[in-house]
Amino acid sequence: MKYFPFFLILLLAGSCAEPAGEADAQLLEPAFDLDSLTEVAARQYAKTLETLPDTNRIPRNAHPDGSWNLVKKGNWVSGFYPGVLWHLYALTGDEKWKEAGEAELLKLDSVQFFDYDHDIGFRIFNSFGSALRFTKDSSYVPVIVDAAKTLKTRYRPVTGVIRSWDWHDQWQYPVIIDNMMNLELLFWAARQTGDAEMETIAISHAEHTMDNHFRDDYSTYHVLDYDTLSGSVREKVTFQGYADSSMWARGQAWAIYGFTLTARETGRADFLKQAQSAADIFLKRLPEDGVPYWDFDAPGIPDEPKDASAAAIAASALLELSQLVEAADDQYRYHNAAIALLNALATPEYLAALPQQGLLLHSTGHKPGNSEIDEHIIYADYYFLEALLRLKELQPPTE
Repeated sequence: MKYFPFFLILLLAGSCAEPAGEADAQLLEPAFDLDSLTEVAARQYAKTLETLPDTNRIPRNAHPDGSWNLVKKGNWVSGFYPGVLWHLYALTGDEKWKEAGEAELLKLDSVQFFDYDHDIGFRIFNSFGSALRFTKDSSYVPVIVDAAKTLKTRYRPVTGVIRSWDWHDQWQYPVIIDNMMNLELLFWAARQTGDAEMETIAISHAEHTMDNHFRDDYSTYHVLDYDTLSGSVREKVTFQGYADSSMWARGQAWAIYGFTLTARETGRADFLKQAQSAADIFLKRLPEDGVPYWDFDAPGIPDEPKDASAAAIAASALLELSQLVEAADDQYRYHNAAIALLNALATPEYLAALPQQGLLLHSTGHKPGNSEIDEHIIYADYYFLEALLRLKELQPPTE
């Protein structure tokens, strides 16, 4: 398999030099106009507002004919569509997106008490949390706090981590790399309520994940199974990746994002280094067009499906990572890497056009399960729009 060094990705995206140091580093400019790209996103989702059935179900993935697959509020992705609407409100200032976002929150009634998996962070913090961020309306706070209390119940001191799933009989205490994303809910609630145990749990989970979930090259396993009596790791396997030993693209993106947010919340250098190491192997192994295949080790590359969602998640995380690292060359490197990923996604190959709904094409949800292969998936749009917001709000490295 051919790996493409990071500087080639920058060259393909329009940069004329590899970032080197503070004196000679060059910022990679977006190849897209942010306002125009926002208009495309608004056009796509305006169609969804027009055509979405009057139902309590929520969009998950869009088929090539433009129709949405709708799911119940307990589905792990149920918070992403409301989050997309709130992101569009923040990007455009148009009140119709706020009104639509408020309407979608009503569909998530009682979800903050759903205690059967770790995904309550995705469901609530991406929906109600986004609403709070962009409106400052304190009426959303109790729902988010209740969600954090629910997530807290899935932690066991003997393992030191938050249990991800309850439904798989072959595992005693499964923990997936995705779980890092839900720690932000606990960090936020700890500050909001003064419940220091929430922060302690989040840090413990991150520490155990850092120690156990990574290989020597800083690629990640998807699933770890812990022994409920001893707390030791029983096995390291995959569920959605190609193989136990492979680097599942979205899982690696979760790792970059999760350790970046944990570094931000704690200020700890070891978490920041882990985020950088996870990012570096992801970037090193990107294919020529800058968008990863669904698994970096999938045997049929280059004929394997891509995963635009992994690129979008990584791009959003890398923009924040560029703000946390101290070295100037790292600031430029991660900022430019994020722009290169966004440039790759903001092209006709990856942007949907009506009658297709949603925004990003070519994501892969669960290839081994033959589910959502080469489709639009709602969380790809969520993180893509989040990255655009970060690009708009964050200060790039000083030239």
